[in-house]
Amino acid sequence: MRVAGAAKLVVAVAVFLLTFYVISQVFEIKMDASLGNLFGKFLFFSPFLEFHFLILSNKNNFFSLARSALDAAVRSTKPPRYKCGISKACPEKHFAFKMASGAANVVGPKICLEDNVLMSGVKNNVGRGINVALVNGKTGELIDTRYFDMWGGNVAPFIEFLKAIQDGTIVLMGTYDDGATKLNDEARRLIAELGSTSITHLGFRDNWVFCGGKGIKTKSPFEQHIKNNKDTNKYEGWPEVVEMEGCIPQKQD
Repeated sequence: MRVAGAAKLVVAVAVFLLTFYVISQVFEIKMDASLGNLFGKFLFFSPFLEFHFLILSNKNNFFSLARSALDAAVRSTKPPRYKCGISKACPEKHFAFKMASGAANVVGPKICLEDNVLMSGVKNNVGRGINVALVNGKTGELIDTRYFDMWGGNVAPFIEFLKAIQDGTIVLMGTYDDGATKLNDEARRLIAELGSTSITHLGFRDNWVFCGGKGIKTKSPFEQHIKNNKDTNKYEGWPEVVEMEGCIPQKQD
């Protein structure tokens, strides 16, 4: 009876340790000691040596098989992750991107391309107005990042910046706080030539994200715009954050 009771105790502890191991794998908790060592230490103190040595002789194979099965189960339950956290993989010769406008005047916009965060509050390279990232359309390499204050700033530097963009450049833009007050017709026209449709009616504190390119022959499909409307705004004085993701075709020679 005592041997049977001890066997049940050992099995119960083994089940407990396996359960803890599964949880630690799912939540990516690092364990300082392996299950085998923990289980071995428990067995070492067991007074029932016959049962102890029987378990020890098979525990390495047991835990090896258990670990393989559990790792496979964990891998099968985790959804695949694609570049920039987009919902599906991009085809060959395309760049994955994801971007979000700012949230009110509190959280800055974020622009990610090919799993590289180009602009964000964490990188400390965003600001009030229109935030712009320029990317080489052939290689996907970052060319420049800028932001232009369209509330208290001057639109002239922004116009000069837009005029200097080279053909074949991917242009990603996102608003933060207010991106429209200082915009004039010339600035709007230059952005429209990059493929934007919404820029012509972008208004005070609207949220807007856009991805286009210099030399584009058609309107870009990558654009999202939410109007500032006191009846529908999520935040007091600002609409909700607007997000967008997609796959940008790589420029071919």
